[in-house]
Amino acid sequence: MENNDNKITTVQENTDTDNSFLGRLRRVKPTRWVRFGLVTAVFIFWVVLMGNPWLLFLWLLIADIYITNYVPWGWWKKKKGLTRSLMAWVDAIVYALVLIYFVFAFVGQQYEIPSSSLEKSLLIGDRLWVDKTVYGARVPQTPIHFPLAQHTLPLLNCKSYIDNPQLDYHRLPGVREIERGDIVVFNYPQGDTVTLKVQNPDYYMIIDQLVREGVRNPRAYIAQHPEVFGEVVVRPVDRRENYVKRAIGLPGERIRIKSDTIYINGKAIAEPENVQYNYIIPVTGAIEPERWQELGVNADDHGGTPMRNEFTGELFYDVPLTYAAKKTVEVWPEVKGKLVRESESGYYDLSGMFPTSASAEYGWTRPNMGEFWIPKRGSTLHITPQNYAIYERAIRTYEGNKVERRGDTILINGKPTEYYTFKMDYYWMMGDNRDRSADSRYWGFVPEDHIVGSPVFIIVSLDKERGFTDGKIRWNRILKNPNPDRSSGKWKE
Repeated sequence: MENNDNKITTVQENTDTDNSFLGRLRRVKPTRWVRFGLVTAVFIFWVVLMGNPWLLFLWLLIADIYITNYVPWGWWKKKKGLTRSLMAWVDAIVYALVLIYFVFAFVGQQYEIPSSSLEKSLLIGDRLWVDKTVYGARVPQTPIHFPLAQHTLPLLNCKSYIDNPQLDYHRLPGVREIERGDIVVFNYPQGDTVTLKVQNPDYYMIIDQLVREGVRNPRAYIAQHPEVFGEVVVRPVDRRENYVKRAIGLPGERIRIKSDTIYINGKAIAEPENVQYNYIIPVTGAIEPERWQELGVNADDHGGTPMRNEFTGELFYDVPLTYAAKKTVEVWPEVKGKLVRESESGYYDLSGMFPTSASAEYGWTRPNMGEFWIPKRGSTLHITPQNYAIYERAIRTYEGNKVERRGDTILINGKPTEYYTFKMDYYWMMGDNRDRSADSRYWGFVPEDHIVGSPVFIIVSLDKERGFTDGKIRWNRILKNPNPDRSSGKWKE
């Protein structure tokens, strides 16, 4: 009997120390097999949704964690003292970052309004929760990145992402499509190329400005003046700046802007209730900042002190106002004449609009743009020398083709053609603060692969011009719907 017990013990010891593949499988408990099966099922479902079969290689990692244990993931748990304490913190931080990564990538994230382009719908200092599921979460095209930084790591001032691998565009199923009137967060289309010292205006607007100033080779000029512009950087789609605007034109529609009125398929559409336009306000002297503040006009918008007309010597402000605010300003004692729309005053050059590459040729201005078609996925466009500049960037940059024009002949990927079928939907985005908004009128269409999500509520709202004891926190905006126009049905056809 004693000999038999020894044999059993020896067999058990051999089993416990057998590090072969089969030996490791034999040591796995039935409950662990069940958990492994459930995790595998969820993982495969996730891979299907992601639309990338290469992700199946990650299953080997799951198999090792639950079954084979070739990698000693929990080695630090057997340690004592400082090593164990330090690794426990590292483990918690890694788990937190992974969780944040997936939440920000597939659920939503916060976004702060930095400018007045959507006032009075959204105010500077509003922090929004942006829902990425409403239009379908976009699979990260740059999967290896730090989840808390868009493109640059603070303090270190270096990239927050690794360029490769770059995944193809894919979007998970969403609740609905983008509708007119939606406030949408998206990656800045012309943000693919920036100069690090001058990121606003973007690279293409700098080139257009240099051309209008008479510079013959603007790209070479930028490269020759690194002290002014800095390094020229090309960013992946999902690592570009986040912009927020209102969807005005939808895929397949024809849009025209005449005297600031927007026409879709020949019909004038509604404006946001609090839409703003810039007005030239003639005054006898300065207006107290408190008056502007009470009216809800930011210091950046009113400028503090009035400007002087270099020809007449008259003082004036150039300020964005809603219709209601305009009525209030008209009766201020400092105002000495009729308020005139900035676009009608002749004070400013309103040119330099989309298409940037041929802005002078088209002659479009901010309040007046000729009718054109917004590309739609699966629709075919007849390309002509007349409309080439409008669609060239979409075909080349957004859809990845080689495009060339030789006289009246259009070549796509080296072949002469008169027709092109679009692979993606495109949108026309504009701000409610119409004369203070860098939007589609300047840089054109927004492709669907740039769409991030839509804000669903305001987390907190901070007035940068006030202190914490003077109403800095806008309590009345917390948890409010950031798009009341949309929810009230204002934009229904």
